[in-house]
Amino acid sequence: MPPRSSLAQTQWVLGNTIGLIARRWRAKMDGRIASFGLTEARWRTLLHMARNGDGLTQKVLAARLVIEAPTLVRTLDWLEKEGLVERRGSPHDRRSKTVHLTEKAGPLVRAIEDVASGVRAEMMAGIPEAELAACLGVLGRLVEGLAALPDEAPEKEPERGHRAA
Repeated sequence: MPPRSSLAQTQWVLGNTIGLIARRWRAKMDGRIASFGLTEARWRTLLHMARNGDGLTQKVLAARLVIEAPTLVRTLDWLEKEGLVERRGSPHDRRSKTVHLTEKAGPLVRAIEDVASGVRAEMMAGIPEAELAACLGVLGRLVEGLAALPDEAPEKEPERGHRAA
């Protein structure tokens, strides 16, 4: 059952709406990129590397994509087999590998960027830039608020009249 106060209701609806937008946006991207033979994990990895520079360690790349390292390893294995990325020994740490886009990845990344740009333009058509900027400001503050939250739930104090075990 959703919260009852007006503020709590608005916060609940906003949270659900953000999740809905994320799922539908990715689904739209997946549908349009499917003909490239890429899963979401694969195209997101390629885009992140292209936009944020390659040469990152697998550990850093996994953290930036907010995925587990074993999941990224499987994705990179496939991308490497297809000749889209290559792994190299890190010059700073012999135990880790850095990941780099190959020349072959260039045209594919540009095609993915074109699709992404088109989806963004379509879904945001008719929304004035000032409204998008205001929305971005609020979302940025939500990201900051999430970053400030502890990863674990704080321990609850025992209710009055009950003793802790």
